[in-house]
Amino acid sequence: MTLHVDATLLPSRRRALQLAGFAAFAAVLAPRMSLATEAQVAEEMKKLFGSKALGEGKVKLDVPEIAENGLVVPINIDVDSPMTDADFVKSVHVFADGNPLPQVVTYHFTPESGKASASTRMRLAQTQNVIAVAEMSSGALFSARSQVKVTIGGCGG
Repeated sequence: MTLHVDATLLPSRRRALQLAGFAAFAAVLAPRMSLATEAQVAEEMKKLFGSKALGEGKVKLDVPEIAENGLVVPINIDVDSPMTDADFVKSVHVFADGNPLPQVVTYHFTPESGKASASTRMRLAQTQNVIAVAEMSSGALFSARSQVKVTIGGCGG
């Protein structure tokens, strides 16, 4: 049996070299791209919250202490609030130093949400701090911080 391949369907030599170059970049250089530092996270938080003090105690941040695979790190956030028209969580912002962008996700809530709770999975490139900041309807801020030790990086590391 003879296999015939239409030459017009094959990539040109130039295109094959371009793809090889891109693959080399992705494998070698992309994992070394800059990652957010603690200072950059602090700067991002300052942009959002100014010089407001961060309180503790209302935010429960549930992340694993050790993430065997940084590709799928579960994160659960619960904020203690009555969620009434007079007292509710407006938003929860999640930050991570060590990721390409310092702010990972923001959740918005209303009194109709009933509960200020959110879950997701995130990629972590390396061992880093995960910080959740809850912004209350009164303007008060509450936060929780946890370090996650990553054994196999999920952002190309």
